[in-house]
Amino acid sequence: MTQLLTPGDRSRRPAAAAEAAGPLVQTLPPGEVFAALDTSPRGLAATDAVARRDRCGPNELPRARRRRVWRQLAAQFRDLFAIVLLVASAITFLIYALQQPRDVGTFRLAVAILGVVVLNASIGFAQEYSAERTAQSLQAMVPHTCRVLRDGERQEMPARELVPGDVVVLEAGDAVSADCRLVEAHEASVNNAALTGESDAVGRSGDPVAAGPLLEARNCVFMGTDVIAGSAKAVVFATGAATEFGRIFRLAAAAPRQKTPLQLQVASMARRVAGAALAIGAVLFAVRVPAGQPFVATFVFALGVMVALVPEGLPATLSVSLAIGVRRMARRHALVKKLLAVEALGSTTVVCTDKTGTLTQAEMTVTRVWAGGESHAVSGVGYAPVGEVSDRLSVRELLRVAGLCGNARLLPPPSDAGRYPHSGRGGWRVLGDTTEGALLVAAAKAGLDLAAEEAAAPRVGEHPFDSVRKLMSTVHGAPDGDTYCAYVKGAPQELLARCTGIDWKGERRPLTEELRAEVVATNDELASRGLRVLAAARRPVTGPGCTQDEAESGLTLLGLIGMLDPPRPEVSDAVDACRNAGIRIVMVTGDHPLTAEAVARRVGIVRQTAPTVVTGTRLDALDDNALDGVLAEPTELLLCRVSPEHKMRVVTAFQRRGEVVAVTGDGANDAPALKHADIGVAMGASGTDVAREAAVMVLLDDSFASIAAAVRLGRSVYQNIRKFLIYLFSHNIAELVPILAATFAGFPLVPITAVQILAIDLGSDVLPALALGAEPPEPDVMDRPPRSRRERLFSATVLGRTLFLGGIQALGVCVVFFWHIHASGIPYSHFTEDNAVYREAITMVQAGIVVSQFFNALAVRTDRQSVFRIGLLSNPWLLAAGCFGIGLMAAISYLPVLQTVFHTAPLAAADWAVLTAFGVLLLAAEETRKWWLRRHRPVRPVGRKGGER
Repeated sequence: MTQLLTPGDRSRRPAAAAEAAGPLVQTLPPGEVFAALDTSPRGLAATDAVARRDRCGPNELPRARRRRVWRQLAAQFRDLFAIVLLVASAITFLIYALQQPRDVGTFRLAVAILGVVVLNASIGFAQEYSAERTAQSLQAMVPHTCRVLRDGERQEMPARELVPGDVVVLEAGDAVSADCRLVEAHEASVNNAALTGESDAVGRSGDPVAAGPLLEARNCVFMGTDVIAGSAKAVVFATGAATEFGRIFRLAAAAPRQKTPLQLQVASMARRVAGAALAIGAVLFAVRVPAGQPFVATFVFALGVMVALVPEGLPATLSVSLAIGVRRMARRHALVKKLLAVEALGSTTVVCTDKTGTLTQAEMTVTRVWAGGESHAVSGVGYAPVGEVSDRLSVRELLRVAGLCGNARLLPPPSDAGRYPHSGRGGWRVLGDTTEGALLVAAAKAGLDLAAEEAAAPRVGEHPFDSVRKLMSTVHGAPDGDTYCAYVKGAPQELLARCTGIDWKGERRPLTEELRAEVVATNDELASRGLRVLAAARRPVTGPGCTQDEAESGLTLLGLIGMLDPPRPEVSDAVDACRNAGIRIVMVTGDHPLTAEAVARRVGIVRQTAPTVVTGTRLDALDDNALDGVLAEPTELLLCRVSPEHKMRVVTAFQRRGEVVAVTGDGANDAPALKHADIGVAMGASGTDVAREAAVMVLLDDSFASIAAAVRLGRSVYQNIRKFLIYLFSHNIAELVPILAATFAGFPLVPITAVQILAIDLGSDVLPALALGAEPPEPDVMDRPPRSRRERLFSATVLGRTLFLGGIQALGVCVVFFWHIHASGIPYSHFTEDNAVYREAITMVQAGIVVSQFFNALAVRTDRQSVFRIGLLSNPWLLAAGCFGIGLMAAISYLPVLQTVFHTAPLAAADWAVLTAFGVLLLAAEETRKWWLRRHRPVRPVGRKGGER
């Protein structure tokens, strides 16, 4: 027996392993592959699999080595703004060293600048470290699974449990989890783009091939590739790092993390603001030096002002806000794989949604069976085989054929279900296609033992289902081995066209036009009830190797099967929310138009009497201009009987019209549309690995309601970014305007020192901004139209609000400063830095900015709604951050040590009362502005009749 090559052996010598294992597995006939890999067609025994896993290790690639903590921390000091601040701090330290006599204020400024750098580095490090941990935990929420034969039983297990010698079952839509040698293949094709860069599907066969490069062997499939069509059975010969994908993984260097367009936009804006700060500092220096101010002191002051106005914490605050959005979406069952998707969700204008599983519960239940001109009811709901079929004998052959023509398995409740009552493991479930599972349940209700039927008529051939012909056929042999029969199931329209006879109460009749019309009418009547309808047929064939055309022509129709997938109860409210948000919902399904319309009406997508229904056939007849015209019509739209190519074309057409499109999908054939969409949304529970890989968002519960919740959170994230931009830049105005006013008014000193400005940045700037990034969505966030994709982050609206709030703050602090100065009766020229009145005045300016920022943070929490409506206590982190800033300001005012550092003086209770009054005035002014907007520019519901915007 050939020695089994373990992953450990291959990882130590990958080149030799490929040469040794390649010719071995690819040149052997299928029957000899099992012996070569020390396994059998029944798969491994459970004990053998455990032993091999202990020897070979888990089937997973080595995790990228994480940077050491000190390297992660050091990286925070290589940011552009950190470098600017470090240079400024170094210059200030140098000036202090060269001064004669040395000014302790210069030293304090240098230390304060360095403190800002350390604070922002700490925040950035904490955010990055937390993001890595979050990403790891979220990835674990969508584990990859595979179907394996163990002890002859088909099981579903995590892909990391695979070992060499395992026999795996592959179907269209599966991701290949290890390097495998095919032993059976039924029109299977794979996409090897991850390994070869070729995106075209490549056919696969179980037959032996000549020795050669392993990647060129048509009877092998490899980790990281996808099964595009067909089905296959294969034996694992390499796992983990020993695979071809693992070899490439080891050679590939880790790609640098790319910033999202939003992050780049914010960074660019911050750089422009930094340039403006440098210009302002230069102007202050140029104005104050000719006025007789000391050169060195003026330079140090201008340098401090420039540093204080640099938005050094903006990139970190942005990242934190996006990371918070990702975690919130995960709690709402939406796993976001890219930060950009969080922000892009807020501008979604069209959602192209599947029906089954997304709008419905994905638990197909057969409710009606039609055979021989009579309709029969089926009782029971769900996958539990509890219920009955009226007149079993009349439908027995129909359900037997439909049940045998499939690959699904019905799994009973696990033995430990009672131990986990809330785990979702307690009920019957289907392994495989849910429609096939419903047929199995119906067959069991009719008293059929499909295992015994399979033994009596074993399957010897298969022509898998594909979305083009919409059929599946299997070939079965009789016990005598001399006769064979093809069983076919699929879409009634497609199957009926291939039938020449019909089973009518146990005897075959020619399928006349009258009978054909009766079948069509019955199909339409079932579909109008919202049922998904399948047809089943059979015919004798010449042998197990019959062609697909032979198996699927000249058929005898056995009857129709109607099944219902109940809508999810939460979907109707989510559809209403999307309508109110101006988002158009388009159902894109492969189902019959009547079925699609019935479900669409149940969930509220269709409300009109006559919605626009476009089938795949009509789409083929439309050119691009005609299709654009259909999409532009202000009506509700259903796309039925469509293929993946149709879905891709519709997405492209919507984008051509300037729409931001979110697309849902669960199959491998949905991957192109998911990748091309602005937001690709895959199903986490029922979706294929290929679909989940192509999407940027995965719905862990498969529910449309999670899309609506994600859009709401996406809009909230973008609004929160704007909120802390307004917050950050408005207080910069309050710091700058008093300095300019004092300079041009001829006052010899400054209303606020650079060290005080930096203290504001440290104490009442970053933490409240972070808290605003965690602000919950506003009540009316889904009552507003989608944001234009061309809209800039720092728009005219944001700028106007920044100037409004910053202007009020600036006015308040200028008033308290000059009022305190003039109230003393001392001329401007007599003021010195040690003057008690001057120290009280600059303390009031600093305290005034801090207090007004507290009220400013409350004011910017909403765009139009009153902050009192959402509740002042609904964001406790913001209140805590504001109280911390005021507490720090009180310490600076009253503690002698900090008085010396910041050159401040203690404030009286009356002073605090005046400053609080100005803060309340700011909040009142902003509330008045919001009231005026609500009254004179009300936000009307944007969802018009038909769901269009």
